[in-house]
Amino acid sequence: MKIWLVVYLIMNIAGLLIMGEDKKRAKKHQYRISERTLWMVAILGGAVGTTTGMQLYRHKTKHTAFKIGFPFLAGIELVLLIKFLLL
Repeated sequence: MKIWLVVYLIMNIAGLLIMGEDKKRAKKHQYRISERTLWMVAILGGAVGTTTGMQLYRHKTKHTAFKIGFPFLAGIELVLLIKFLLL
């Protein structure tokens, strides 16, 4: 059980960090982190981190897919986490 919690935390920290990094690269007009990578991190357990990063860095907030999709995934992940912890 502990390993899943550690993986969950790592994915969410990664999600937060890559959103910040992509925003920094966008400002500097540098090579960007692909949207596919952002989605994969969110889908694989980092949706809370990517959603937090989206709001904290004000990044991808005008993209409807991100604005709706990341929080939706985060909600699902939180419900699953709570169910998992209560087992």
